[in-house]
Amino acid sequence: MIEVNKALEDYILGHSENEDQVLKDLNRETHVKMLRPRMLSGHLQGKFLKMICQMQNPKRVLEIGTYTGYSAISMAMGTSSDCEIHTIDCNDELESFTRKFFKQSGCEERIKFHIGEALDIIPKLKGEFDLVFIDADKRQYTEYYEAIMPLLKKGGFILADDVLWDGKVLEDIDPNDKQTQGILDFNKHVQDDERVENLMLPIRHGLMMIRKK
Repeated sequence: MIEVNKALEDYILGHSENEDQVLKDLNRETHVKMLRPRMLSGHLQGKFLKMICQMQNPKRVLEIGTYTGYSAISMAMGTSSDCEIHTIDCNDELESFTRKFFKQSGCEERIKFHIGEALDIIPKLKGEFDLVFIDADKRQYTEYYEAIMPLLKKGGFILADDVLWDGKVLEDIDPNDKQTQGILDFNKHVQDDERVENLMLPIRHGLMMIRKK
């Protein structure tokens, strides 16, 4: 497998569709104003999410882990005007920053922004979802997965980010490292789940594609 260094990443980005201006502005402001800006999905993953939406044409999307809104906007840009996108984040301090970019994107009316704990909010959501994107607390990935499974349509997809966790999944982990253990538990849980078919991709920090049978 080819190691993606900075030069190769630049080549990949140079031969992919240009970043939308509102996403470019969001990327820049997140890196200037926010702690842990590496949590942002970024150009390559954003385009991947957009194209997945264009291929699937979902009518209802759920995102767990909004952060500053890059992935939610990317998915909104890949969906039709009648698609409803629900996104959940527990950090209310990011709300005004994120809503500003939702508005600038022109997708504000279709994005339903929920502030609070995902495991409290998910059971209150009505209706089924065609697509779910998980990118939140790694310690709770398996709990998110089980909470959303009843709401996921047959043939629907879950995309889970960070499943390679910077390669830590291959290392001896500290017993106190609950984040890495959470990823390891989730990956095994999905692999053993006969309700789904799954594919792990080395995109960014690892992306798991999961289809409900």
